[in-house]
Amino acid sequence: MIKPIELVIFDCDGVLVDSEPLATRVQVALGAELGWPLTEDEVIDRFIGRSNASVAEQVAARLGEETAALWQERFEQLHREAVDAGLSAVEGLPEALDAITLPTCVASSGSHEKMRHTLGRTGLYERFEGRIYSATEVTRGKPAPDLFLHAARQMGVDPGRCVVVEDSRPGVQAARAAGMRAFGYAGGLTPAGRLEGAGTVVFHDMRELPALISGV
Repeated sequence: MIKPIELVIFDCDGVLVDSEPLATRVQVALGAELGWPLTEDEVIDRFIGRSNASVAEQVAARLGEETAALWQERFEQLHREAVDAGLSAVEGLPEALDAITLPTCVASSGSHEKMRHTLGRTGLYERFEGRIYSATEVTRGKPAPDLFLHAARQMGVDPGRCVVVEDSRPGVQAARAAGMRAFGYAGGLTPAGRLEGAGTVVFHDMRELPALISGV
């Protein structure tokens, strides 16, 4: 028997705020600057949806710990500048939030500082304040289920009664591993084929989300 939904868990980057194109451009530029040439597609495949720690591990394995630390420092600086220069909510997201009546929260690979900045910049922080969870709070980041299970515990909801809205392959994999149903948003950088899988509905327009959730 399918359990009714009691909680909608949103990823942040690429789902609430349209920050993934900014982050991808910054990562490509850093790779060229620091000695690891990467295409945009390679950045999407390797980095999008993963925690800072995961990205740092990959950079360290390729370029060493010192360069990985510099990469992270430069990324935070350049990403903040890009966000301040122009960041918006994902198209259709405010309307979707207005139409969703279930409890919601955020569970992101990004740090709390980063989310305060991006969500604040787009006027979304107040919608989720007090219900925002970061991969920095758990041992393993996505695609492990830890973050989504942590969010469900904090919100007092059984994982089987949660749905996750994600835009990355590690994100939908984490939702499945947590025993949660997933909605894979393919209106951003990640191709729909990378989001498809068991228990996952792929969609392309955020305005579709309230009806999709109601139909679960």
